[in-house]
Amino acid sequence: MSREAMEFDVVIVGAGPAGLSAAIRLKQQAAKANKEISVVVLEKGSEVGAHILSGAVIDPEALNELLPDWQQQGAPLTTPVTKDKFLYLTEHGQVGLPGFVMPSMIHNHGNYIASLGSICRWLAEQAESLGVEVYPGMAASEVLYTEDGAVRGVVAGVFGRAVDGSEKPEFEPGMELLGKYVFLGEGARGSLSKQVIAKFGLDADCEPQKYGLGIKELWQIDPSKHQPGLAQHSFGWPLKNDTGGGSFMYHFDDNLVAIGMVVHLNYKNPYLSPFDEFQRLKTHDAIRETLEGGKRISYGARALTEGGYQSVPKLSFPGGALIGCAAGFMNVPRIKGSHNAMRTGMQAADAAFAAITAGRSGDELSDYDANWRNSVVGKELKKVRNAKPLWSKFGTLFGGIMLSGMDLWTNVLFGGFSVFGTMKHGKTDAMSTEPASKHKPIAYPKPDGVLTFDKLTSVSFSATNHEEDQPVHLQLADPQIPVSVNLPQFAGPSQRFCPAGVYEFITDEASGEVRFQINAQNCVHCKTCDIKDPSQNINWVCPEGGGGPNYPNM
Repeated sequence: MSREAMEFDVVIVGAGPAGLSAAIRLKQQAAKANKEISVVVLEKGSEVGAHILSGAVIDPEALNELLPDWQQQGAPLTTPVTKDKFLYLTEHGQVGLPGFVMPSMIHNHGNYIASLGSICRWLAEQAESLGVEVYPGMAASEVLYTEDGAVRGVVAGVFGRAVDGSEKPEFEPGMELLGKYVFLGEGARGSLSKQVIAKFGLDADCEPQKYGLGIKELWQIDPSKHQPGLAQHSFGWPLKNDTGGGSFMYHFDDNLVAIGMVVHLNYKNPYLSPFDEFQRLKTHDAIRETLEGGKRISYGARALTEGGYQSVPKLSFPGGALIGCAAGFMNVPRIKGSHNAMRTGMQAADAAFAAITAGRSGDELSDYDANWRNSVVGKELKKVRNAKPLWSKFGTLFGGIMLSGMDLWTNVLFGGFSVFGTMKHGKTDAMSTEPASKHKPIAYPKPDGVLTFDKLTSVSFSATNHEEDQPVHLQLADPQIPVSVNLPQFAGPSQRFCPAGVYEFITDEASGEVRFQINAQNCVHCKTCDIKDPSQNINWVCPEGGGGPNYPNM
């Protein structure tokens, strides 16, 4: 297909913390060396931050390094953490955990409660002021390769295909954005990242990547209950011992509270619904007492990378690099990854700038891949590498929590030493799903519409929108598998693991036949279906740019 092409030194896919930090760092390096460098950042959301969702408690160390004057420049980090609260929840009670039993890395002194989406909007402003071209609403839908097989760019901005794939009158074929190097910073389970990882075998020497599903609501609460700077974390109820996860509640600006839950996607029971577990969580006294009298103003969901140190794939490939959570740098015990995403973006930028000034292009940025484990990112992740495997093996209540706590202390005190060595994850989250015959259905209470809600009402609070007459971006490798395999063997888990009501099994009253329906318009781009489907039959690809959620301050 004939397309216009634009050439840059570096093309960055994804205007998240990693991509924007990489762009800023490239321009900083160029200014320091008195050289010119052209950088473009592509963002599939309608605006920068529209698809960004995180807790979030922000560790500012990477920002201190990237933009030391961020406070003077008005960065939206204005609520420092003033109090940590750790709880173990039972169905009818709670136990406060003393902070002294946890290593200092778990505490949030010096960190800030904020909206990561707002931070990314601010970072985009800083990038543009340095000359970076930032294009929101431009979904990168295809990777372009040289004749030798190296990545040379991406196709972005394809618009106007009908649901059957035909070209509508307003069809736009998109543009080719070509670069000496291409950075993929799409976040967890990025659609292009997945292709590149498979093409170059980047995950051949690492453990399978692991994921969690984060579900979040933003509430405006009664001012008398607001405690600015309180960061509350809990584990236990409503999840059982064999299901990993936990919750958070962060008090920050304007009587706002971010309440959320992360469910590890290696759970076994196909009847489990992460969305409904989150709704149940809010009925606990430890949560209810804060939210009662308030109102929900936003909802969203997003997958997180949880594999850690042993699951990070090779980061460099011919013509580019993986940055941020496209590769997976979240520190699971700290529930933080944005600082590491920023740092890996900066590290890739340094490697690319050195290569470009040396006259190179299209080769591997081997220094970036070789050096990250010895960097502050690698050293941090190495210390927590066994937390997730220990929780998976021994449960997330006292067995796994106590063992992982001991392991964290030995790693902190002895520079990364663990009596467990480096544990393996063993299998993917999809493979962890067991047949429905091994489990019993879970009866979730009906939502009350005040504290707890249904999925479709929740999706309306994400401002999700897609052009309906476009190809379905949730592609089935085999359209028969949902009904012929997933329904009889796994009780159709997609209707429960999706937090947006995208998937339904509908029975025809006359014939009794069951069909699988995909409500793609509801999709909040969390990527859970691509990860958790037990048959690995769902492939998430980018819809038209600008589609999906529009988070104002998540």
